[in-house]
Amino acid sequence: MSVAFRDLKTLAEFAAVVELERRIWGPGYTDVVPVPILAVTVLRGGVLVGAFDGDHMVGFVYSVPGIKRGKPMQWSHMLGVVDEHRNDGLGHHLKTLQRERTLAMGLDLIEWTYDPMQALNAHLNFTKLGIIVEEYEINVYGESQSPLHGGNPTDRFVAEWHIRAERARPEPPVFQAAPAVNGIDRSGPWPRCADVVIDAQAPALRVQIPMGFGDLLTGAPDVALEWRLATRGIFTTYFAQGYKAVGFELDSAAGSGAYLLVS
Repeated sequence: MSVAFRDLKTLAEFAAVVELERRIWGPGYTDVVPVPILAVTVLRGGVLVGAFDGDHMVGFVYSVPGIKRGKPMQWSHMLGVVDEHRNDGLGHHLKTLQRERTLAMGLDLIEWTYDPMQALNAHLNFTKLGIIVEEYEINVYGESQSPLHGGNPTDRFVAEWHIRAERARPEPPVFQAAPAVNGIDRSGPWPRCADVVIDAQAPALRVQIPMGFGDLLTGAPDVALEWRLATRGIFTTYFAQGYKAVGFELDSAAGSGAYLLVS
């Protein structure tokens, strides 16, 4: 497989992005970014890069100019890759190109939201990109029409990617030494959140999540909602106390992952 990447600049390319949005986020998805918005944001400092397998666009990354605490930055609104290329490293490569474009503008920060229950996204964001998280937004986009979201509240982490900084990743012993503030009960057909502790006192804490949250959204939406509300309580409580998420450890064999929070 040979995939090519290029900046998207024409109306035809913008229209192809719109079609790809609908394909990736599923039938009935109504929150697409339309052609006119893509056109004006690219004209005034947005970043839009596409990935192509031959003549077919198979992924894209899109960010818009933003301001945080009086300083310009890029807000990454969308990253999408079609299913058949999901495991080819395209997402990581597109983020790297977005970083290059943002550095060329003289900027230091890219931010975006992502679902903290999505373990593979967490692995990409923390382990490969080196983000940190200090903000948890509750139902930030309202009820999504995408079948990928299953009617679950759109709670999101705000990822901070400080693109000029080289940040040391936490080593596995750091994760192992941190007490867990929740557990995963696998006694039933679906993993459930258990043993939640919201008054732990330690310099570092672990928050566990199951892999396959998308399967929960479609197969057991009630359990998915339990996870959403339980982890919402955990993250909002500890973030309010000054903790921030600085790492994520994926355990594919166990079917779970764990965030590392430090104060």
